Amino acid sequence: VSEQCGQNSPPMPPEDWTKVKRMAKMKCAIIGSGNIGTDLMIKLLKGPDVLELVAVVGIDAASEGLAMARERGVTTTHEGMEGLRKLPVYPEIGIVFDATSAYAHKDHDAALQQDGKLVVDLTPAALGPFFVPPVGNVLDSSVRNVNMVTCGGQATIPIVAAVSRVAPVHYAEIVASVSSRSAGPGTRANIDEFTRTTAKAIEVVGGAGRGRAIIILNPAEPPMIMRDTLFTLTDQVDEDLIRQSVQDMVQTVQSYVPGYRLKQEVQFERFGSNHPLKIPGYGEFVGLKTSVFLEVEGAGDYLPKYSGNLDIMTAAAKAAGERLALQNLERVAT
Repeated sequence: VSEQCGQNSPPMPPEDWTKVKRMAKMKCAIIGSGNIGTDLMIKLLKGPDVLELVAVVGIDAASEGLAMARERGVTTTHEGMEGLRKLPVYPEIGIVFDATSAYAHKDHDAALQQDGKLVVDLTPAALGPFFVPPVGNVLDSSVRNVNMVTCGGQATIPIVAAVSRVAPVHYAEIVASVSSRSAGPGTRANIDEFTRTTAKAIEVVGGAGRGRAIIILNPAEPPMIMRDTLFTLTDQVDEDLIRQSVQDMVQTVQSYVPGYRLKQEVQFERFGSNHPLKIPGYGEFVGLKTSVFLEVEGAGDYLPKYSGNLDIMTAAAKAAGERLALQNLERVAT
């Protein structure tokens, strides 16, 4: 971009900026060579984008993810964050994806912020603002770290937001059911963070007055595809407005997660003052209850197709990285 613009050049006209966007790429790296990091690597390497993957970082020299990265010509290190900072390409890296754990991310982010890197956090650490691609497309220019919430959050928050845009959501509850095979050590170690982070994001991003999240690890064989059940409580409104808004949002999510779909028609139930809905920890509710049943099938880039919970995270993280890159390339260009 600097070669196209020059440090003292005036802002480019839109047609010239379009050309630069096609040519310019921001170098990026992935910390974490496990299932999530490896699937994200495959997604970043597929097709032309504004992101150029130049490094994958792990802590196990024999990991399959690092071996696959080397096979594809990507620089690797098994020395963790310290190894990344030693790489000759490190000064050129603009964005770093962290696919490790909530605990490790705190140290990683401190080092990356010190070095001026943009960060996409795939852990439940939630140090930066939440980002769900179809809900919040524009990020504040001061944002240096975005959090991808959780797999359950990425699958259900768009639907909460879809209901919120046609009626105030007083309460939203999600139940994410995933195959136990697709829940690795990081997921299992972060169960508490999952529930807290998802519930908070349901409120902050989805627009619910109160949020609650539950995750179920299902050991069924053959492994089940990710299923998400979502309940929202609103005032009495036209059911068709909610139904259409949900269907529109499903189509939007399908643009980057093709296996995202409604399992059945949206369901409604009305509660009057003579028969209120009682919810432990919430109280009694009078109004409209909406139930949405989702299924998320993975793309099969690296992970099995039943690992839709991980696939939606990596797809959303890629979209977040692209948004950060474009916004920062635009600022350089102007």
